[in-house]
Amino acid sequence: MSGTRPELSPETIAVHAGRPERTPDAPLNQPLVQASVFHAGGEIEYGRHGNPTWSAFEDAIGALEGGHGLAFPSGLAAVGAIYSLVPAGGVVVVPEHAYLGTLSQLAITAARTGMQVRQVDVADTDAVVAASDGADLVLLESPTNPALEVADLATTCAAAKAAGALVAVDNTFATPFGQLPIALGADLVLHSATKFIAGHSDAVLGALVCTSTEMRDQLKEHRRLSGTAPGTLETWLALRGLRTLHLRQQRAAANAAVIAPRLAAHPACHRVRYPGLPDDPGHERAATQMRTFGSILSVEFADGPTADRFCSSTRLWVNATSLGAVESTLERRRRWAGESRTIPEGLVRFSVGIENPEDLWADLDQALGSL
Repeated sequence: MSGTRPELSPETIAVHAGRPERTPDAPLNQPLVQASVFHAGGEIEYGRHGNPTWSAFEDAIGALEGGHGLAFPSGLAAVGAIYSLVPAGGVVVVPEHAYLGTLSQLAITAARTGMQVRQVDVADTDAVVAASDGADLVLLESPTNPALEVADLATTCAAAKAAGALVAVDNTFATPFGQLPIALGADLVLHSATKFIAGHSDAVLGALVCTSTEMRDQLKEHRRLSGTAPGTLETWLALRGLRTLHLRQQRAAANAAVIAPRLAAHPACHRVRYPGLPDDPGHERAATQMRTFGSILSVEFADGPTADRFCSSTRLWVNATSLGAVESTLERRRRWAGESRTIPEGLVRFSVGIENPEDLWADLDQALGSL
């Protein structure tokens, strides 16, 4: 695979990383290699061990995050690989508010292996630092899903590593164009590539980016032996989506910056959580460590039924789970049984897409008016 110079900008890396070598008649794009078996004598040999399409995607996401990439069949498969690094009876620190799949899988793993789980408010830096003492893994989200809390990544990563813990950061919401956790001290970066990276609601994929080749090789062996092999088509689609990630993320974040203050000013919205709002608790911290404030925001309505009525009243916004695609979506998070009980019943998570912002607002305005 062709390399990319480290001095190139992230936007250029996203377009050029993971390309085939420039030889006469070589394809410009990495081909979709649909093969379960390879001729003996090479590095792959079997489809569970590797694939040229995986390698291209891994080169690209690794170059963007500043490490060594690995593809997984889903974000949760990547989370499971991270948990495999924790010894039986080890200590794991996680956010009080995080993706419900991350917390649910951890609860199952802890019950089976005797892991100790410490949940913290990631916005409380002192609490994260204290919880990291004696921990084996500190797994952070910033901003968190769906509460949009912002962690002080540089301080918490440094403290956790000083305490001997492995530090992983879920960078799904921010994307590599919003923040770079490895540059802020993380050992490992996690993505649900289903979301912003693939970006078109047509592929399920996960990714990890490691700072060391030793950790990469350990996780690669876990992937091989656990059978968590990503689909080749899904990986190819995510790589194609990665090429335009910077453009989509820029437009979606700009749209969110238009919509968030209008929601905050509406009487039906009791609270808007978005780090781009000047009065948001995470605003100052996000402005320091993030390139953009992202395109995810959450709104608290009076109660669950009110939030449900709102979600069913939009005509352009799609009432659906997931996030990070070109179309704008929203959903009441507590409709899922596994969602944290400390998330308000009336909280609706918005994923702002790349449509015209005035069209998006007009739809929200009529839905709010119906309340």
